[in-house]
Amino acid sequence: MEGNELRLLKKGHSGIRQLLFSRMTVVLILLIVQLLMLAVLFLWFEDYHLHYFGSSAVLAVVMVLFLQNRHMNPAARSSWTVLVMALPVFGTLLYLFTELELGRNLLRSRVNKVTRESAPLLKQDPQVKAELTASDPAAGSMCSFAEGISAGLVWKNTEVTYLPLGERKLEMLLEELEKAKKFIYLEYFIVSEGVMWGKILDVLARKAAQGVDVRVMYDGTCEFMLLPKDYPQKLERLGIRCKVFSPLDIFVSTHYNFRDHRKILVIDGHTAFNGGINLSDEYINVGCKFGHWKDTAVMLKGDAVRSFTRMLLQMWNLDSRTPDYQALEEVTPPIQAKGYVMPFCDNPMDHVRVGQRVYMDMIGRATACVDIMTPYLIIDEEMENTLRYAAARGVRVRLLLPGVADKYVPYALAKTHYRPLLESGVEIYEYTPGFVHAKIVSVDGREAVVGTINFDYRSFCHHFECGTWMRDCGCLDSIRQDFEYCFSVSRRVTGETIRHEKWHRRLIGFLLKGFEPLL
Repeated sequence: MEGNELRLLKKGHSGIRQLLFSRMTVVLILLIVQLLMLAVLFLWFEDYHLHYFGSSAVLAVVMVLFLQNRHMNPAARSSWTVLVMALPVFGTLLYLFTELELGRNLLRSRVNKVTRESAPLLKQDPQVKAELTASDPAAGSMCSFAEGISAGLVWKNTEVTYLPLGERKLEMLLEELEKAKKFIYLEYFIVSEGVMWGKILDVLARKAAQGVDVRVMYDGTCEFMLLPKDYPQKLERLGIRCKVFSPLDIFVSTHYNFRDHRKILVIDGHTAFNGGINLSDEYINVGCKFGHWKDTAVMLKGDAVRSFTRMLLQMWNLDSRTPDYQALEEVTPPIQAKGYVMPFCDNPMDHVRVGQRVYMDMIGRATACVDIMTPYLIIDEEMENTLRYAAARGVRVRLLLPGVADKYVPYALAKTHYRPLLESGVEIYEYTPGFVHAKIVSVDGREAVVGTINFDYRSFCHHFECGTWMRDCGCLDSIRQDFEYCFSVSRRVTGETIRHEKWHRRLIGFLLKGFEPLL
């Protein structure tokens, strides 16, 4: 690629226009409306303000009864109830807008369509499923759940390589990209210009010039501060097809709340990358503001890559009139590898928290140890009780969380879960060198998930997510060793460290605790 072509791809506008039409703006507008209504009632209809308060009280009672009878997440129900009781008009309007908004319904319709049309293109090998179920009936049942909800298929003959740092992923990724002959597909939450993306883009442009089908898809939030709105057109001039998932626009819509948080890269149908690592410099510890950035990924070679190919093409075809799944026809070169691999996805449109259910199932079946890496710990009572019960029945449960926070509010909310977890015997560690962005659950040294799913409401309920479930694969020992190293350089949280926590952080956690599902 010519140097002047690369220089075309410069960071764009600040995204102020997009901010004006974000989810936050919806909330502020509705709040301002209620404040204006209150002002009008007090200033112009002073003699009738009791009628307003009476009507608000009736509305609050009706909405609370309605919420109590809705089938919804209990934590979300509690948050909506608190909001409606505190601000009846504002809370009711916001809830109705969220539930009835056409943009979200249109997105749901598109997701359901691509799911239906792509489901028959890959089928579960009954022999592989039977072998897994025979070796571990409970694990087989969990995989049946994932298959029924998100078409998660169990594969053998897949080699998985664990990549413990973003620097290692970039190294392996560049090496594999150079081998591409037919197609390279990328789907990432964040793409940001810099050293990492510059090296990858150089290879993508060269491969596109050689006739390789190169497609890039990233989430619309990148247009807020990271990339200009016309970036897809600039990539097109380099021969790279590009789409933006749910780009922010001038029309207010709740479907902006559902982001594409997946990180998938597929090469020729035989190699795939998955994990928490985005395409931005902090993920390779270049210019990171939060100390050492700890993140992980896996590289897959073999049969299971086909699931990631379908997963990615489903998102690509959301807005396509003529869906294209031709890449699924590519024959995967034979790979001899032990263990079972199940790539699985989660989407917020089906109201089934696949990622959370897989995590809870794994933790519930643990007999010796559960190790978890996650950047955020904003969980409901069900997940908290799952962790506490595992520890109470003698399983060693260890959580690795950031020692340096990238966001203040999630960090404060995470700490509200520390005390009850510690009291149940859960061990909590904070990564002293910096920030943990990895999303891993490892159970008994035999089973693990590496993917994009955080332990928070946004990942469990609002984002498009994905993960790689593995059992008895060769890379599980590498995952175990990485956990042990990270724990060795981390500080352990105790009752004493909690007592010395900053008062303002405790206050923020206390005040926002009831609104966790809405944040």
